[in-house]
Amino acid sequence: MPDPETPAATGRAEATQRRILDAAFDEFSTHGIAGARVDRVAKAAACNKNLIYIYFGSKEGLFEATLRARLKLVYEDHPLTPADMPEYAGKTFDFAMDNPEVIRLLAWTMLDPDVPRLSSREHSVERKIEMLRGAQSDGELTDAWTPEFLMTFVMSLATAWVPAFPYGTRGVDRAVIRAQIVRAVRAVVEAQGVAGAGVAAAGVAREAREE
Repeated sequence: MPDPETPAATGRAEATQRRILDAAFDEFSTHGIAGARVDRVAKAAACNKNLIYIYFGSKEGLFEATLRARLKLVYEDHPLTPADMPEYAGKTFDFAMDNPEVIRLLAWTMLDPDVPRLSSREHSVERKIEMLRGAQSDGELTDAWTPEFLMTFVMSLATAWVPAFPYGTRGVDRAVIRAQIVRAVRAVVEAQGVAGAGVAAAGVAREAREE
């Protein structure tokens, strides 16, 4: 029997896990966590169903691993640029349009109350908000809006045209929409605010939540 600790065995295990995660991504993005079936994932990945439970523990564990792997594309390979929010919005739009399945997977996480929330995802969102708040404090970004509002505004506008969401009109020119998104975000971030107003408002809101 091959030694499970050899590089060859480790490589095979990693390759199998990648196949499982790819198959699970297709399954979860199509059916959500409630409608997904582990046996279909195993068949698509050409592996034994028991291997999925050995590697990931449960269907929920498989979903979490799948979501974590895909969010890496969003949060790590698509860095926030507080000093250039308009172009960040444009790149977010490009990513959403090129990866509609990722956006659909995220939509499923919002629709299903039983889906586990990833601490790493929440940390990443908070990190982005803190980056915006820091840019406001340094005068690199308008303080006319709270960082939470800016982040939500940009993400909502940039992803509204993906089929997973019912807001964007189909059949429009993608280049035109991208240009309009960039222009809209530029108009927002160029708004003149009272120094510290946005940061102060965020602090007041945070204190109110803690009371």
